[in-house]
Amino acid sequence: MHILIIHQAFAALGEPGGTRHHELARWLARQGHRVTILAGQVSYLTGEAEAATPAEWTDDAGVHIRRCATYRAWHRSFFHRVLSFLSFMFSSFAAGLQTRNVDVVWGTTPPLFQGGTAWLLARLKGAAFVFEVRDLWPAFAVAVGVLRSRPLIALAEAFERFLYRHADRLLVNSPGYVEHVLQRGARQVDLVPNGVDISMFNPAAKGAAFRKAHGLQGKFIALYAGALGLSNDLGVVLNAAALLEHESEIALVLLGDGRERQALVARARALCLPNLCFLPAVPKEEMDQALAAADACIAILKPLDVYRTTYPNKVFDYMAAGRPVILAIDGVIRQLIEEAGAGVFVPPGDPAALAAAIRTLAANRAAGRAMGRSGRAYVERHFDRGSLARGLEQVMLCAAEDRRRR
Repeated sequence: MHILIIHQAFAALGEPGGTRHHELARWLARQGHRVTILAGQVSYLTGEAEAATPAEWTDDAGVHIRRCATYRAWHRSFFHRVLSFLSFMFSSFAAGLQTRNVDVVWGTTPPLFQGGTAWLLARLKGAAFVFEVRDLWPAFAVAVGVLRSRPLIALAEAFERFLYRHADRLLVNSPGYVEHVLQRGARQVDLVPNGVDISMFNPAAKGAAFRKAHGLQGKFIALYAGALGLSNDLGVVLNAAALLEHESEIALVLLGDGRERQALVARARALCLPNLCFLPAVPKEEMDQALAAADACIAILKPLDVYRTTYPNKVFDYMAAGRPVILAIDGVIRQLIEEAGAGVFVPPGDPAALAAAIRTLAANRAAGRAMGRSGRAYVERHFDRGSLARGLEQVMLCAAEDRRRR
């Protein structure tokens, strides 16, 4: 089976960002499937051109990756981001036309634009169209306030419904998305949740080299790792740091990049926070060292109802690393953390509650280590990438077979 993946924000294992699709693609390739990925040239984290890998290459698992021309002003404004989406939509379509003997076209959103490319390529090639919903777009963009025009919202919602209705199989990575997509016309919905390659993380590691490299020896480290974007509400973390600034044994670390990084750095400087550290994004292959250095890990989103539906990737990495999760996100991911006994929930948007949770874990590190062990055991049982990939493979095989029968 030849699977063609259309994914503008794709990140390879040697690049910063979420590598879920590369990990799944590698697993599929090792099962004997042919996998081609059409990706953008610009990192969604940094807004810079991807420089860690060539423009076109085949990795050691046999996955073929081609980076398509992309407008590069990704982080300048929402308008420029839309231009970037449109540029990739056309360039990936051209590259897709050159890709032969495709059985399944796997489109993924956000953005919706590349879903349209995947649908059209699938129909032209007589292939199955598998559409994956990773975020509820445009609902998230509307809730955050980056998409405000009523005509554009109506157009985006109509396009969303079109893609849901015309997908041969529709994938979601969170159980919180199922009702949303069914209400908007999805016919066949499969849940392949976010998870983690547990072999990438060693819960027993202490991250001594990482601590030394960044002058964090002897500190209780509360680490946030991921995108520094508008949705991530990291101003709350800065406010929590201000509440903890006189507790010299505690350090808060923001590891990553994104559109809000410069504004966050400027605000931290204005607040003169000696306990807050910004570190650049690292490739997934180095994330184990960063998480090993942490004593607790923070997952946070804005206090919006739409975010109650999401399964953030970073939470599964934190759990695999055996670190307690300080969770400032309500909804389905809170249910998972509480069932796993893997951390503590704090109300989203509440810096005092976040500071109190960090303070409590710093004072009782044994409790945090116990939460970390529980979280690791839970993802081993329920969210290992290999087990999830087998479910994904079955979805792809069924989609391809159903299309051949038509």
